This record gives sequence, structure tokens and C-alpha cells, in this order.
Amino acid sequence: MEKIYDLIIIGGGPGGIGSAVEAKVLGLEKVLMIEKTDNHSHTIRKFYKDMKRVDKDWQGQAVDMEGNVEFTDGTKESTLDFFDSLLDDEKIDTRFNCAVEKVEKKDGVFHVVSGCGVDRAKNVIVAIGRMGKPNKPSYKIPPSLRSQINFNLDKCSNGEHILVVGGGDSAVEYACELSATNEVTLNYRREDLTRPNPTNQEMIAEYCDNEAVRLKLGVDIEGLESEHGQVKVNFTDGSELFDRVIYAIGGTTPKDFLKSCGITLDETGEPVFDDNYESEVPGLYIAGDIVFNSGGSIAIALNHGYRIVNHILSKEN
Repeated sequence: MEKIYDLIIIGGGPGGIGSAVEAKVLGLEKVLMIEKTDNHSHTIRKFYKDMKRVDKDWQGQAVDMEGNVEFTDGTKESTLDFFDSLLDDEKIDTRFNCAVEKVEKKDGVFHVVSGCGVDRAKNVIVAIGRMGKPNKPSYKIPPSLRSQINFNLDKCSNGEHILVVGGGDSAVEYACELSATNEVTLNYRREDLTRPNPTNQEMIAEYCDNEAVRLKLGVDIEGLESEHGQVKVNFTDGSELFDRVIYAIGGTTPKDFLKSCGITLDETGEPVFDDNYESEVPGLYIAGDIVFNSGGSIAIALNHGYRIVNHILSKEN
């Protein structure tokens, strides 16, 4: 007979990895994790700067680890190494470079359709991230400027006049990191930076005091233009020229994909789920970044996996 997995996990980030580890530890035998890129933790690899601090506690709020994954504070590199060890030690069945197209439930069994074929499972966890599709500004970015517009730190050069747009942890960290070799302005539409965690708030205050980063707060951007090879940024209080603009304004829920998996979305486009992270389709769960309306936490995503697997096992008993 064709193999039916106890659980298929879509997404190889913290939520997916945590779910896979907990499934194996707690007794689900046939588990498969599918990731569309060539390795796990794509968001961390692409959007975290090298040696970025990775905290267990989310935005300064203590997070108690509930399951079998002993996650602690570290860096981007140590976190990736830790996830490597989990996948290797637990001998999780993983499939990389495999993009899932849709999920259908037929006769009580989920059919996960991907570029690698069709796999069947009793339960499915969708653990994809938001940052795979970063938020973009509402105004149009002129095609001539696309090589000078970033949503991460890729292709940034030294000696540039850079504008970082955003008010969260990533924006602050980008601005401080780039200020070592560039002239950096950090723009946020609100008057105060309240979203970054306490450590990052202290860091940006210090960088501003030392005039390493210039703050432009309480000012919105109306649009961009190309002027003599530079980016002309039209603020509500006037225009300035920059060599590069980096947007660090979060990511969007991949609505079309969630719909293709049969997950109901609310009026704001967010997935509908209950206290067990189960969607309106029994046996279909969500975990990780897409659970959050804003921001994300590796530790909380790992806890999602523990709670979901326990709920799956409770229904079987």
C-alpha cells in the first residue's frame, strides 16, 4: 500500500523543526518535513546578519521552553548549528528543494501535492514563514532603482549613504551594523522607537549619541524617484538623496498558499485557528511565524510544535 505519514510538516524553519523533533520524541513514527529551499531555516540564513544575537526571550519577555528542544540564547551561527544537530540526531525524514503546491483532504487523508509528487498524511502542519515575502511599501518603486533597493543586507557596499526604513529590531540592527562603514539614517513613521527589544533600544540610543546613526522619526515617505543615479526619497517634510534604501518593515502572510492548503483566512488575511493551532480543517495545523500578527519568536515557534504534537496524540488516544 502507498505510505501514509502520521504527520507531514511544510516548512523547515523553527516551527517546522520543533514539530519534527517533538513528533519523533513523543512517538509519531512516520514523519516527513518538506522545505522548498536547499536547507532548513531559510529566513534566518537570508534575513539575519552574521553574528546577529538570537534571544530565547521574545522582545524582553521570558519564554519558558515547554517541550524537548532545549533552546537557549546564541547567535545566528550557533542557532543554525543547533538546528543542524537536531535534524541529524533525531534522524528526521527531510526533503529539501521541494515546493508544496497545495494540500487537499480526501476521505479523511491529506494529499500534499508538491513538485516531488503527492504524499499522504493523517495530519499536516503548515510552518512557513512570513519573511519569505517581505513587506513592500505602498508606493511604487521605480524600475530604475531596483538594484539600489534592499529588503535585507544583500549587496550592500561600503561608503554608501544608506536609508534604513522601519521601526523594529531588524531595522535597528541593520542601521547599527551598516554604520561601521556607511553613513546611515534610520527612518520610522512614528515619533518613537517602541518596538525593538530593550537591548536594541539601548544600542540605537548609544549609536545616536555617538552620531553613528542619524534618526529621522515621525516622518513618512511619500515616494521614491531616480535622480542622477541616486535614490531621491520624498519625505513628508522634504526630499533627500541616498545611495541605497533598505526596507525592514516585516513580512506578509502568504495568503494564496494558505488558501491552497484549505486554511480559512479572516477579514484581515490572517489564518483562522483555535487554541491548539488547528485550523477549521481537523488535522490541519499552523505553527511558527504565521501564527503571529507581528514579529516572531524562535522559542515560541518551537513551543508550537510541542503543543500541536501533543494535541495530535490526544486525539489518537
